[in-house]
Amino acid sequence: MIAALLVSLIQVLIVLLGAPLLVGAMRQLRAVMEGRVGGGVLQPWRDLLKLLRKAPQRPEGTGAAFRLAPLLGVACCAVAAAAIPLISTRTGLDAAADLIAVVALLTLSTAALALAGLDTATAFGGMGASREMTITALAEPAILTAVFALAAKVGSTNLPAIVATTLGHGARLASPATLLAAVALGVVVLAETGRLPVDNPATHLELTMVHEAVVLEYSGPDLALIELGAAMRLTVLLGLWSSLFAPWGVATSAGPTRLLLALAVFAGKTLALGALIAAAEVFMAKLRLFRVPELLAGSFLLAVLAVTASFFLA
Repeated sequence: MIAALLVSLIQVLIVLLGAPLLVGAMRQLRAVMEGRVGGGVLQPWRDLLKLLRKAPQRPEGTGAAFRLAPLLGVACCAVAAAAIPLISTRTGLDAAADLIAVVALLTLSTAALALAGLDTATAFGGMGASREMTITALAEPAILTAVFALAAKVGSTNLPAIVATTLGHGARLASPATLLAAVALGVVVLAETGRLPVDNPATHLELTMVHEAVVLEYSGPDLALIELGAAMRLTVLLGLWSSLFAPWGVATSAGPTRLLLALAVFAGKTLALGALIAAAEVFMAKLRLFRVPELLAGSFLLAVLAVTASFFLA
């Protein structure tokens, strides 16, 4: 039990410390491909430390929703990182690491930010909250359905059980159901993390921004927590995707040697996925807002086909 709790603690620390580095690497790769110098891989950490040294400025009239949303976002991502089998299937939250619970945690962090945007009583905050919840309402069913295509063969929605079973039956990764679910969940990851073509994390244009409109009134340490939570959310979702559809390297025990190897493999897989997203964004344009539901509906349809195929195909 102590070893399992230690695994969860290691996963949380890796996500907490490595998430800004992942964002920095993605920004640097995109800058190089666009012919710019870029701020370097460590720039997100430098920005966070600078924000932490500033005094927080909160709009007059805001309440607990505005104050607690940044901390709640980081906390939800930390609990999700402790539950998902990122480096080992033996985590301290093994029994509670259910698919529905993890999705509920991610939804809770999004809902908290949306309430914070509404709490500011500004036009941009309300607009961003409305858009954020619209995307979330379309994305969450696709996540559940896509992973259920894998859970149907296991007979459980417990994530460590799904990963452990997949490791023991590697041929399932090449099945049509798994491939359809992988594409569906990949699209949802882009939507949930505010990446192109759903949202542009590098823009501040009033008519196009989604996530930035919600957090526009934050500053200082509160903004640092917002940025850290967004980076952790990206890392957790990429880790979830890699654990489900590329589980190679995930340890099935808590041995030190296997954990170190699994840690290195996890870092490599997450960095590779981040680099793929960053490279694709260079050649990708943002969709108009009314086209985003069509994209997410297509993702949900792929997830439904994956579930159907999982029952009819071996």
